[in-house]
Amino acid sequence: MNQEGKNLWVAVAAGLFAAFLMYSYSQEKKAQYDKEFGEKTVVYVAKNLIQELQTIDDQLIEAKEIPNSFVQPGAVTNPETIIGQIASAPIQKGEQLLYNKLLQPGPETGIAMQVSPSKRAITIPVDETRGVAKLIRPGDRVDLIVAIDSGRGVQAKRDVVTMLSDIPVLATGINVVNLIPRTFEYDPASRQLTQIALSGDTKYNSITIEVSPKEAQDLVYLLSTSPGNIFLSLRNPNDKSLSTRLPSSSGEALASGFSLRSPSSLGSSESQSPARLPVNIPPQFRGQGR
Repeated sequence: MNQEGKNLWVAVAAGLFAAFLMYSYSQEKKAQYDKEFGEKTVVYVAKNLIQELQTIDDQLIEAKEIPNSFVQPGAVTNPETIIGQIASAPIQKGEQLLYNKLLQPGPETGIAMQVSPSKRAITIPVDETRGVAKLIRPGDRVDLIVAIDSGRGVQAKRDVVTMLSDIPVLATGINVVNLIPRTFEYDPASRQLTQIALSGDTKYNSITIEVSPKEAQDLVYLLSTSPGNIFLSLRNPNDKSLSTRLPSSSGEALASGFSLRSPSSLGSSESQSPARLPVNIPPQFRGQGR
């Protein structure tokens, strides 16, 4: 073997030995690193800057695996527990999300972030009669029916119209959409906090709805002149139809809807009993005895 061949083998052997030393060194450092920092945990960090009072969704956060030693107390490890919550302070990009920096939507956070752009939130009073027995809940959709008085003296009249349709309810009292359905009341006598479930709450006397600026202006006029003339009707959540405005209801309109039977028709069997409208019986009750 010539000198060049020997030099080549020496160089190859030296390279392999250097690679072995580097591998040994990296394994040693890895063992030292694992011993010092332990295992890793998946936490969730801000993908971009999250502004104060911004609602958390899955587009704002991402998972990151970090050593246990770097996991901050209260770090979020389950994203499902924070979706829909609100940042109480700005969270920088890459910063770990902490439970103590997040708030459940409620009276403390308000509902400003839940109002759609170009819309307005306005509150109207309700009671059992005007508010569907107070069975309305945040997230429901309602129609607003108003009674409008006009004219004076013998010309005075009242028209009832459906003013707004398919209006979202943002809050009932202080119970807002996405709020944990409970509240606490302080009893000064016993100095105890009492937990009250809001899932069946009917103590509220107002609801907050989302409307356009012009609709809010019209509602303020009604609230300032005749607040007791606003009624709500509850919609099925799957009914998104927006029908044209119905004719107004009035005493004259209701009276004209009744047709008087002529005396000559009273002898017929058809006139002796009112016409029966078809009844839509749900499938589960069809075939059952009456």
